[in-house]
Amino acid sequence: MRLSEISNKEIIDYQKGERLGVLGQTDVVIDETNGQIEAFVIPTVKWFGLGKRDKEVTVYWKQIKKIGQDMIIIEV
Repeated sequence: MRLSEISNKEIIDYQKGERLGVLGQTDVVIDETNGQIEAFVIPTVKWFGLGKRDKEVTVYWKQIKKIGQDMIIIEV
């Protein structure tokens, strides 16, 4: 799967049923030794996207449970 195929998908926390962000708005952490994706860093924003970054949530690749057509389900 290419990064372009999973970009713009919503990232949903399975346990809380909470939307964490959109993959296209994230940073990707890549292991320099083997080139594999280790994690996504998702900025959280206040005021419906009008405020500045408040904190970041890191989602590790091993936390991803399902990549669907419109969203990525994770278990924190």
